[in-house]
Amino acid sequence: MKDTKFFLELDELYLFNRGELYHSYLKMGAHILEQGGIRGTNFTVWVPDAERVCLVGEFNDWCSTGSSMIETGSSGVWSLFVPKDLEGQFYKYEVHTKDGRVFLKSDPFAFFTEFRPATASIVWSLEGIKWQDQAWMKHRKEIKVKEMPLLIYEVHLGSWRRKKDGSFYNWRTLAVELLDYVLKMGYTHIELMPIAEHPFDGSWGYQITGYYSCTSRFGTPKDFMFFVNQCHLAGIGVILDWVPGHFCKDAHGLGEINGSPVYENDRNEQWGTYNFNFEKTEVWSYLISNAVFWFDRFHVDGLRVDGVSSMLYADYGKPDTWRRNIHGGRENLQAVAFLQRLNEVVFQYFPDVLMIAEESTEWPLVSYPTDVNGLGFNYKWNMGWMNDTLRYISLDFPLRKANHRLLTFSMTYAFSENFILPLSHDEVVHGKKSLIDRMPGDYLQKFAGLRGLLGYWMCHPGKKLLFMGGEFAQFIEWNEGAELDWFLLDYEMHRNHQTFVRDLNKLYINEKALWENDQDWSGFEWIDVQNHEQSILIFCRKTRNTEDFLIILINFQTNCYENFRLGVPKQGNYQELFNSDQEIYGGNNYTNQSLLKAEKVSWHGQGFSIIIKVAPLGFVVLKPISNSQELEGHNACLPTKKASNKPI
Repeated sequence: MKDTKFFLELDELYLFNRGELYHSYLKMGAHILEQGGIRGTNFTVWVPDAERVCLVGEFNDWCSTGSSMIETGSSGVWSLFVPKDLEGQFYKYEVHTKDGRVFLKSDPFAFFTEFRPATASIVWSLEGIKWQDQAWMKHRKEIKVKEMPLLIYEVHLGSWRRKKDGSFYNWRTLAVELLDYVLKMGYTHIELMPIAEHPFDGSWGYQITGYYSCTSRFGTPKDFMFFVNQCHLAGIGVILDWVPGHFCKDAHGLGEINGSPVYENDRNEQWGTYNFNFEKTEVWSYLISNAVFWFDRFHVDGLRVDGVSSMLYADYGKPDTWRRNIHGGRENLQAVAFLQRLNEVVFQYFPDVLMIAEESTEWPLVSYPTDVNGLGFNYKWNMGWMNDTLRYISLDFPLRKANHRLLTFSMTYAFSENFILPLSHDEVVHGKKSLIDRMPGDYLQKFAGLRGLLGYWMCHPGKKLLFMGGEFAQFIEWNEGAELDWFLLDYEMHRNHQTFVRDLNKLYINEKALWENDQDWSGFEWIDVQNHEQSILIFCRKTRNTEDFLIILINFQTNCYENFRLGVPKQGNYQELFNSDQEIYGGNNYTNQSLLKAEKVSWHGQGFSIIIKVAPLGFVVLKPISNSQELEGHNACLPTKKASNKPI
């Protein structure tokens, strides 16, 4: 290893203090290097206004004598070079305040941390892994992501599967079992709930102590690199949940790192956490560097930024303590500027990645560039669609007629942002019930209703996200303390539903009409939006080629129709491409197996129409074909009664 200057250069220190040192992890934290021909370990930390900062760890018996760090000027940046290779050793910083108090703190820039409940940082090198994902990274640069399918499986690793003794799987095991499952189910991406180090399993990873530390629950940082590498070799993207709005108050963490607020400015009373202080530019350097860090060192493909609304509004979670901004409003102007800079920097270095906002309000231009005063993300979760749709499908069948607008209102704003439609973990906890348990009706109707919901979700404009367990209709709410109820696959209806989701995923991937034109009305047309009496939706999804389109019908009532007339835009034959009532999915096989010839009978405002069967709570996809055209390429989406429904 060649010599590296371990102290921050003056220009780097200047940029760190200005909030513009976007690779600060290259110098901050613990690094094994050579200085003056001596191999050792350098430690650097930002603790402003401290009387003294000492390095303590296994290597000095946790004794601060003779281990005082050196502050660069009055910058608050402290460093110490230890002439030993300390790879794998535990350490902390002993912070002495000017009023005589002493705190032991984990390293904010540590790359690895002890397994909870222990809290020491670990000296760990991220060098040495041989990445093999060059083809994936090249492909990522070449595609236009907004014109490609994006189908995300959201996973909480600690409760997806567990070993028989209840312990966690390692990244290397997950690189086989989870990856194999995702491939068989047909997803394009995995989204991992926060894997930055956190002390409490019940926080699901959203209350963090180590932003640069890949949680030790599942192995080492190099194990995680191996996992990402294997995903990329298999053609699967990896998205991380990322939490820049707030952090937990545990004593060893970022909170009051010098005995008083440094990274934080106040508390979020709703979550019992500290809010980051975006008036401090050093916090910008810390967090923007952290986003860059995950893309740079771990090759991740995207960040889903959690709790954006809590950052944008000064009164969020602080009903009695918030301050108005200089214009008299409730917008947190510093946080807005931070988010814009964050996205500018990320896309400057990694123009081909995903930056996804979980933003639940009507804040405008979330997924627009900053040069038009947008926040700069390239996607936003569509929380409005999610809330309205889940409210609708929870209604008993007689009440649905009067609430039809809950299904259709989303199209009034569907193209105002670049949306992802989430059916996420937040919707299957805290008494909200699982997706299938929200459904009215008897046992079979619940499954049919869930198939209809997922059909609507898949065919509505917007990219897709489904939380684990939804794909095999887990009945109970998600419990982060135990693995999913995989035993349900011993029961036929749950196996059927898993097969349905797999085939629905394949339909989405195979049909460009469902993803190529997600950005504007050219890819969508209502055929019948007003049929509240029968609670039926009919619409068309289109590719850029006007001859390539799909007709989608969803029946949200328990009535069935033997001869339902449906308007279509062109003459010719139509083939049923997908039907949720197939027996293999748990239905009654009330399907349309013959070619459907369009008649010159105007219906639903269209020049032609066809007659089809519609099952109770059925979801049907139709596609025009020429008289001589075979259905090659679509048969995978049309399993017969004899198709296998063994657990995947």
